[in-house]
Amino acid sequence: MGHAVPVTSRTAPAPLAPVSGVPALPAAFFVFVWASGYIAGPIGVEAVSPFWVVTLRFAGAAVLLYPLARFRHGALRISRQDLLRVSASGLVMNAVFFGSVYAAFELGLQATIAALLHALSPVLTAVLAGVLLGERLTRRQVLGFGLGVAGVLVVLGPDISSAGGLWGLLLGLVSLAALSLGTLGQRWIGVRTDAVWSATLQCAVCVPPLLLLAVLLEGAPSVSQPLAAGLSVLWMAGVNSLGGLLLLGLLVRRGGAGASASLFFLMPPVTAVSAWLVLDETLSPLALVGLGLSTVGVAIATRRRA
Repeated sequence: MGHAVPVTSRTAPAPLAPVSGVPALPAAFFVFVWASGYIAGPIGVEAVSPFWVVTLRFAGAAVLLYPLARFRHGALRISRQDLLRVSASGLVMNAVFFGSVYAAFELGLQATIAALLHALSPVLTAVLAGVLLGERLTRRQVLGFGLGVAGVLVVLGPDISSAGGLWGLLLGLVSLAALSLGTLGQRWIGVRTDAVWSATLQCAVCVPPLLLLAVLLEGAPSVSQPLAAGLSVLWMAGVNSLGGLLLLGLLVRRGGAGASASLFFLMPPVTAVSAWLVLDETLSPLALVGLGLSTVGVAIATRRRA
């Protein structure tokens, strides 16, 4: 679960690149980095309370991204209107998205189910663009979304304890909605704002409201496992946020604007294996069938004919 990176375009998204057109090594690293966030998140939440974790993550990410932005693009030049747009998009993409899913982790949402929900984001974004912006939905996108949702329902089954109960599942759905709406909002930012500076601002703007929520809801930070807390925050800020941004930039340059979306179908199975190895999470045979069904659905919806 990497940092949500700005898409600097006011127009409709570029056609999604087929996986065969995405450079293999950067794509593999991107999938690993994104999926690793679903492992670091639960570890961090277990060591520290969720809102403190997400506050520290984005404070650290902003500190790391700032010198990169200055080195690559010089001083920040942005209008007040663009600053408001970048900030609003960042609050949705980062504060709401990560705050809700980390809270869901604390309630018991499994990493694999979180990845499965978020893998639907490119498809849900296309659906929302059709509903809200009047953009055309293809039959393939509708079919893929239907299969993806069906797969999630099979994985959950009648017992939603693996999703953290009702509240964990609702928070997971809120994070999915925030990711999709935030993705649409990125197109609202426009091409005048540099992507690295946008990412820096979007991380920084999240810190004050998240810090306020952490203090009001969780009080002073209580660290039960200092080493796990420190390593998970460093991983999420450095590898997920900074590393994810650099890898995505490489993918976009070499594979097109839709390169990352065309890889989303790989996130749930990679997360499932990682969660089994690191977090000792397991899925029933029926849930594995649902995982496969949803993965195929997302692949159909986000893959374009060569």
